[in-house]
Amino acid sequence: MAQTQALRIRDAVDSDREAIQAVVLGAYEQYAEILPKERWEAYREAIRTSVYGDGPVARIVAEWDQEIVGSVLLFITSEKAYDRPELEITGPIIRLLSVSPYARGKGIATALIKECVRRAQQMGAEFLHLHTSDMMAAAVRLYEHLGFERAEDKDMMNGHTLVKSFRINLQSTSLLESANEPYFEPKNKNASELHNRFTL
Repeated sequence: MAQTQALRIRDAVDSDREAIQAVVLGAYEQYAEILPKERWEAYREAIRTSVYGDGPVARIVAEWDQEIVGSVLLFITSEKAYDRPELEITGPIIRLLSVSPYARGKGIATALIKECVRRAQQMGAEFLHLHTSDMMAAAVRLYEHLGFERAEDKDMMNGHTLVKSFRINLQSTSLLESANEPYFEPKNKNASELHNRFTL
């Protein structure tokens, strides 16, 4: 379709980090009015740390007409993602899925999730996890629409807020069977090697 022709999914490079931070903060800024000021400031700092830290196994961006408008981070364990080994998630985890507010409605979030599913399958993982809360109702609807299901045993508390876990079964999902996938551009010419190594 015309919309997906303008969309490109690629691995981030170091020079993208400021743009990624701007996209993530822009996407989450709406929650500044919901959260207490101190919680929002802590959340904002956590976003910055995740964007600039070396914890993710992959940073993936979405370009729309050559502008970065979406981003997602992929971690390989709950210890790497949240510093919470007690959750005992030893497979890939999506964090900070973000789309610039003005670029929503173009399938960008779905394309980023599909790329994470593709990579997680290539890792041989059984499930792909993510965490969210009730205040992100639109995101929850999207995850459920794409086939994510609740994984209550991996829920966690952030202060007084229940952070709910969702997961998708990578062996049974048909998410990648739809046509018109956005073009993924690897950082090098050997795309197969890049995916198998699961690196940036």
